[in-house]
Amino acid sequence: MSPVEMDREDDQKPDANEKLEQVFDTADETEALVVRGLLESNGIECMESTLDAPQDVLPGVGGIVLSVRQELAAQARLMIEEYRNDAAQDQQLDEAAVGASNSEISGDQK
Repeated sequence: MSPVEMDREDDQKPDANEKLEQVFDTADETEALVVRGLLESNGIECMESTLDAPQDVLPGVGGIVLSVRQELAAQARLMIEEYRNDAAQDQQLDEAAVGASNSEISGDQK
């Protein structure tokens, strides 16, 4: 048993009979790790499963699915949605900052 599992309360340990609900899927392993970290850092345990497909028959098919307890699925989806909105907003701000930097640079050269 890992130290993390030993520290958990009994009510946090997954039960084999619990119903899980899929809340996130992606083909990008890095994205799945980020979302899993987001959920687990907020106290929502995840189960990760892979959707494997033979790449010689179905290239690009497959991915990673994150599932959580049914009673926490709505909360998990809300966290994921807020994370995506924040990431989109940060990207827009980054693009605006790059655009401002580029205009300043071209303005200095004139």
